[in-house]
Amino acid sequence: MSELERVRHWAEALLALHLDPSWTFGFDRATRRAGLCDFGRKRITVSRHLAERFDDDAIHQVLLHEVAHALAGPGVGHGAAWRRIARELGYVGGRTHDGPIADERARWRGTCPNGHEFVRFRRPTRTVSCGRCSRRFSAAAIISWSETAASSTR
Repeated sequence: MSELERVRHWAEALLALHLDPSWTFGFDRATRRAGLCDFGRKRITVSRHLAERFDDDAIHQVLLHEVAHALAGPGVGHGAAWRRIARELGYVGGRTHDGPIADERARWRGTCPNGHEFVRFRRPTRTVSCGRCSRRFSAAAIISWSETAASSTR
C-alpha cells in the first residue's frame, strides 16, 4: 500500500516537473473517484481513502492521469488531446480507475431478495431494483436499504 507522504512526494515532483508553480497537491475524502483536477483552484487531489489501499503503481497512474488533465486544459475531458498527453506522460490506464472503492465508509447498504449487495454513500431517494436480477425495473427485485451503524459515529 502507498504511504501518504510518499504519494505527496511523487505528486509534488510531478507537478514541479510538468506544471507551473501555481498548481498544488492535496488529499481529499472521495470514496469512489481516485483523483481530481480542479482547474479553478489549480489543484490536483487524490482520494486519501483509495491512496491507502491502492498499490504504488496504481497511485502513480492516478497522478499521471490528473497531471494530463491539467496539461490538456479545461473542457478537454478524456478526448484525443488528453489521451495523447497522457500517453506521453506514461499513463497506461483508462478513463477511470478499476480498483476498489472505500465501500466500508458507505453510509447505506442494500440487498435484493436474491442476496446481491450494494452500497451508497448518500441516502437512496427512489425505489430501485437489482440490475443483476433483471435488466429492467422489477418489483420482484427491489433493493431494501438500511443505514449502517457506523454512520452515526462520523
